[in-house]
Amino acid sequence: MAQILQYLANGLVFSSIIILGSIGLSLVYSIADFANFAHGDTMTLGAYGAFVAFGVFGGLGGTVLGLPIGFFIALAVGMALAAVVAVLTHILVYKPLDTDSIGLLITSIGVAFVYRAVLQASFGTDFLQYDIRRSGPIQVLLDTLGVAVTQRDVAIIVSAAVLVVALHLLLQRTTLGRKMRATADNPDLARVSGIRTDRVILVMWVVGSALAAAGGVFLALYSQLDPRIGFNILLVVFAAVILGGIGSVYGAMLGGLLIGMLHELTPLLGDIGLPISNAYAPAVAFVIMVAVLLVRPRGIAGDMT
Repeated sequence: MAQILQYLANGLVFSSIIILGSIGLSLVYSIADFANFAHGDTMTLGAYGAFVAFGVFGGLGGTVLGLPIGFFIALAVGMALAAVVAVLTHILVYKPLDTDSIGLLITSIGVAFVYRAVLQASFGTDFLQYDIRRSGPIQVLLDTLGVAVTQRDVAIIVSAAVLVVALHLLLQRTTLGRKMRATADNPDLARVSGIRTDRVILVMWVVGSALAAAGGVFLALYSQLDPRIGFNILLVVFAAVILGGIGSVYGAMLGGLLIGMLHELTPLLGDIGLPISNAYAPAVAFVIMVAVLLVRPRGIAGDMT
């Protein structure tokens, strides 16, 4: 039982990261109407931006959830950097192109290569880590449940939850959020109704890229940082979006939770005697995604935005 609880705890941390990446990808698809293959490298860009900023602000005193205050400042810088780069990419690359969704998809692959090349040229290909001392597991949880959960894990989960709640409030309680949902449902009707859809698209890039960057920062904090960290997780993020329902933000949240949990629960199969190691975790998640889609072809949440 303790081992299962440990897998579930690991899954909750990993799911928090996947959810942040999935939301941004789903927003882009629902409003800009194309699958953005540069999304993973946007996560990486934000992680490197935070890495540089942490070198400046990391020495600030005080901690929050076991992490230095400077880390959260660096997180905000990484999110802002990713948002600015995404908006500039939209203005300089995507917007001038007179092409369809497939053309934009192919273009985004080229954009991803550019992002990655710039990062590799600037930082090299070695693994990096944020200069934050790792603490041991929270003793209360270890003694009572036998689960090793660190303050860093809690910080990732809580921070992701705060960002998800903030997005929910934006979409459901603000005029801007209603405009974003209207544009996602029917951009032509939204435009005729007086909504400045061009501004909505810019906001979409800001919000989606900032959340992706947060996911990239937490992924680097959870493991290590290198120029391919976002690209390596991109297919898992796509699986979460497809499972939840393409174009559904809330579906992406649910899909991210399920895929993240399935990814980290894979070692359980080995514990019960099946010859499946953790290396096959993405494959297992994809198999289950396909099985769900056979029953619900539009994903779990369908077109619910």
